[in-house]
Amino acid sequence: MHIIEAIGVVKRFGDLTAVDGVHFTVEKGEFFGFLGPNGAGKTSAIRMIYGFSPVTSGQMKVFGLDIVTDWRRIRSGLGICQQENTLDPDLTVEQNLLLYARYFEMNKHKARERAEELLQFFALTNKRHAKVMELSGGLARRLQLARAIMAEPALLILDEPTTGLDPQSRHQMWNRLTALKKKGLTMLLTTHYMDEAESLCDRLLIMDNGRIIAQGRPRDLIVEHAAENVIEIEGADEQLRTYVKDHDVKHDDLGERMIVYAASDGNLENDIRDRFCMDACQFRAGNLEDVFLRLTGRELRE
Repeated sequence: MHIIEAIGVVKRFGDLTAVDGVHFTVEKGEFFGFLGPNGAGKTSAIRMIYGFSPVTSGQMKVFGLDIVTDWRRIRSGLGICQQENTLDPDLTVEQNLLLYARYFEMNKHKARERAEELLQFFALTNKRHAKVMELSGGLARRLQLARAIMAEPALLILDEPTTGLDPQSRHQMWNRLTALKKKGLTMLLTTHYMDEAESLCDRLLIMDNGRIIAQGRPRDLIVEHAAENVIEIEGADEQLRTYVKDHDVKHDDLGERMIVYAASDGNLENDIRDRFCMDACQFRAGNLEDVFLRLTGRELRE
């Protein structure tokens, strides 16, 4: 049984089609990513998964249940960590966890045991009596994540969980998410950080204009749509442009800069290094950001 199964799902807002007939599945224990530029439809898709926004047409199943008819049962098995800070500012760190447990009718003894376990797991023990307003952004985000899994959900939905965090806090959050993944928790992530998706996700999909334009394992997408090796060449001239066209080389011409996607055998790399890297060249591994920009474009959007 798939944890999530979308079958031709459509979401319309009046004349606007935000999600246009998408198909995808998420398997048990998988860390699955949703990527896309602003307005691509990923937020609308995610909101349909947890029943916040009704499906216009198609079928959305979670835990094998139809979200239209069984959304209450589905919601009881979900943990949701939203981008916005939804913690209660009038309560302490520990009280936020204990109050949340009551929504799931967890008995007091189990709730205190679970809260203690999560305070330790997220390194919040010393902050148990602190009010939410006293927490840094990183600590508050860790508390939100702890609260989201307080009732031991079967599926955790993460809506841009590290937005606005400093690099240290981001990596601390990654470590906690990786540990949850090792415990077998199924997670669904939306993020604008390509390195985050590449590091954490087993599989992912990329949406644009309401449709899925690519999906698969991060490394497979990099090989298919970009390359394992990338050369960034400053001061691209006509001689280089002629070379890449004559040799049918995958590339992006950005005017003063050219990005060349090279095969792993090294022959193209060596040739370009010898002939065109007299000034500024950067040799690096291909990454998910290359894929994202190649598929969705580099222009600014409203």
